Amino acid sequence: MADQEEDFSSLPLTDRFVHKNWKVRKEAYEAAAKEFGLSASESDPVVRQFILESSIWKGVVGDSNVAAQQEGLGALCAFLSNAGTQGCTRTRNITIPTIAEKGLPSTRPAAKAKALEALMLYIEMDKADPVIEELLPILSHKQPKVIAATLDALTQIYHAYGCKTVEPKPVLKALPRVYGHADKNVRAKAQELTVEFYRWLKDAMKPLFWNDLKPVQQQDLDKLFEKVKNEPPPKQERLLRSQQAARESAEAAADEGDEYGEEEEDAAIDLEPEFEAVDVFPNIPKDYTERLASSKWKDRKEALEEVQKALNYPKIAEGPFDELVRGFAKSMKDANIAVVITAANCTELLAKGLRKSFAKYRSTIMAPMMERLKEKKQTVTDAIGAALDAVFASTSMQDCLEEILEFLKHKNPQVKLESTRFLVRCLKTTREAPAPAEVKTISDAATKLLTESQEVQRSAGAEVLGTLWKIMGDRIMNAHLDPLDDIRKNKIKEFYEAAEVKAKYKPKAAAPPKPAAAPVGKKPALGKRPPAGVKKAAPAAAAAPPPQEEPAAPLAPKPTSRPAASKLSAPKSGLAAPSRLGGLKKPGAGIPAASPRRPVASPPPEEAAPPPPQPKFGLGAGRGLAGRPLGKPAAAEAAQAPAPAPAAPSALSLVERAELDELRAEVERLRRQNEDMRAERSSLTSQIHELQNQNAQLIEDHTRDVLSIKAKETQLVRARSDYEAAEQTVQNQRREVDRLKRELSRQVRATSPPPTDLSDHLSGYGDANHAGSGSRFGDSGYGTGLYARNRYGATREPMSPGSGGSSGEGKENFDALSRPGSGKLSPMRGGPGSRVPSATMSARGAEDQNEGAGSMSSSGSGLGMGKTQASAGAESWKRAAEVTQNLKQRIEMMKAKQGIGRAPQ
Repeated sequence: MADQEEDFSSLPLTDRFVHKNWKVRKEAYEAAAKEFGLSASESDPVVRQFILESSIWKGVVGDSNVAAQQEGLGALCAFLSNAGTQGCTRTRNITIPTIAEKGLPSTRPAAKAKALEALMLYIEMDKADPVIEELLPILSHKQPKVIAATLDALTQIYHAYGCKTVEPKPVLKALPRVYGHADKNVRAKAQELTVEFYRWLKDAMKPLFWNDLKPVQQQDLDKLFEKVKNEPPPKQERLLRSQQAARESAEAAADEGDEYGEEEEDAAIDLEPEFEAVDVFPNIPKDYTERLASSKWKDRKEALEEVQKALNYPKIAEGPFDELVRGFAKSMKDANIAVVITAANCTELLAKGLRKSFAKYRSTIMAPMMERLKEKKQTVTDAIGAALDAVFASTSMQDCLEEILEFLKHKNPQVKLESTRFLVRCLKTTREAPAPAEVKTISDAATKLLTESQEVQRSAGAEVLGTLWKIMGDRIMNAHLDPLDDIRKNKIKEFYEAAEVKAKYKPKAAAPPKPAAAPVGKKPALGKRPPAGVKKAAPAAAAAPPPQEEPAAPLAPKPTSRPAASKLSAPKSGLAAPSRLGGLKKPGAGIPAASPRRPVASPPPEEAAPPPPQPKFGLGAGRGLAGRPLGKPAAAEAAQAPAPAPAAPSALSLVERAELDELRAEVERLRRQNEDMRAERSSLTSQIHELQNQNAQLIEDHTRDVLSIKAKETQLVRARSDYEAAEQTVQNQRREVDRLKRELSRQVRATSPPPTDLSDHLSGYGDANHAGSGSRFGDSGYGTGLYARNRYGATREPMSPGSGGSSGEGKENFDALSRPGSGKLSPMRGGPGSRVPSATMSARGAEDQNEGAGSMSSSGSGLGMGKTQASAGAESWKRAAEVTQNLKQRIEMMKAKQGIGRAPQ
């Protein structure tokens, strides 16, 4: 037995960890736990060896012997306590599944407790997410006791670290599957875990899993929730190593450990469900821009409604949404409020879907939305307010503050009021407290609102200050609230008490002070603040007797960017004495304790000191800067020196005070410059937005003018075409009128009888009568009349057809009579036997008959011939009647002129 013990005791720990004898393994685990406890850090060789050989731990935590397994889990806990982050990250993937399957369901309470402690240490040394990821697959294990033990471990983890440190969403999503398990113990442990979640999250956890439970399960859980509903909010019981280090540093630096704990408690819990990003561009209408520019508001509204339907997803994939957002901004100026509301809803959906990626579109859409807050309809302001909240959630207070403050000065009271309410909502939802400079700007703007004539405006300004007070605390806000009267302070305090904010201002931890000068012989005081150091430096400086020499140059404090630390003595916290004092340096030997910048000249301090010289700054006797010593005597010499007069402040403190005043003045000047630059920047930003809006309006006007010009050009082309067609029609009508005029004149000339001698008429009519009544009227008229004149008047000069008028006119009439088919009223001879007489021969025959016989048959014959002519091709029966009537009148006129009476029977 002794040989066996000597054998395994001489083996290395790693070999004994895998020994086949469980007792050897158990003793090795115990020995390893002791060595891990004695190690100083993770760089210790023992710890380093097990970090490098991390795979060995899988067999340790899953040892087949329960006694050895218990000691192995203890060794793992000791190892994790000293192995640091590296030991944790290299072993957790190997050990956690085995711990969950074999350690947590162990029948030994000690082994089960050590297994749970190992999981806690894995979370404490690094972070909780990897541990939760390793435990979630165990919830689908085939053994119910393993699932129940894992659920119990998760309950203990969330109870110790809280939902603010350990992400609750993955476990909440897995709860419905566990509630559907057949084992009642599993369902009971699931209820315990759900109650623990409710202690931290309340009803905010329900959207993640509640609808997947059965109604009976929901009722049972509601009963359990009622028992813990009125409990105080839980607090984190264990801290991560990173949280412990942060708290210790905060306590050591600024003694603000309580504030740090408060900040940790106020950390945000993200319960937003995780969704897969959706590409919405295929669903956006291609003609979105054209339809948005339509003159009909229904078309614009329908286009925005289609876009709203396309954007209705919890998470949207990134893409070029610039044109889409510009369309929303343009729609904010729309005259129809239905279009404005739809555009605001689209903006809200896009901002919520893109989240932080929407920040680059903020400058495009935010100003038009806040400008449209002038609308008095509550539905419009609600829609725009929701869109503004979504835009702010995607950005930060620093990004939006300048633009909001500009609208707080708007001339429209409605815009000013809604902008103030938007600022209040921003302060309540922001996770980051504003900087002190931003607090001053917000406070000044809100203080101006307290003097408004409308009560609702004053209440909104008071709410801004109350909410800001809740975030920043009393120390920051007292400077802004002190100038106000008691009535306004009480109103602001009401809003302060009712405000619920998510941010809490925490001043940055003060940097460690630089070593400062301290008098020799006095212990350096650590942890004192600079003002106290300055006040206590004066008596110490006054304790030394003044030197005998005078400075070579008058004292003049030199302004510096910051007071430099003096090196005359041991380090001391507080405000250091300035090391660069103009005019104090004088050549001479210095004492060893003095700084090389500020040498102290002889004589030694124990000699009798002469009266101090007159001051050069007008500070009075004994108070001049030149009357003060440059260095401090040694402790022994200080004891021998006579006691100084309890009088005057030290020259060193006066120099410090003067330099501090100058630095404060410079700081104040820089602050004013900074504020001026901020105001100028805000003004320029507003000008840029105004110019952008003007540019967009000009582009819109230009587009509208171009379209109008094109429409006018189209109308002009059509008018020109109509004009040319009308001109052509008029010319055709004119040519037709001219032709008709010429035809009418030709007809008139053709029907006018030439004046003839009476004998010719008588001869003609006589021949006509001799021709007999059976002869054809046309043939006898043409043949007998004309040739009769030639025959009977052969001795006389033949009468031309145009005699009695102009020769040209008579010739033309003769040609018209002799030429067959001349004019529309000329005879249309179809052959030699045609019976259709011409109008001329008809008229002439009628004239001969009236002159020769005087019978009425000739007149009737002339009318009948006129009708025959009209039926043969005259243009109109009315024209033929007029021509006939004119003919009769001319015949009568000729008869009356020639005095021809009726011929005897």
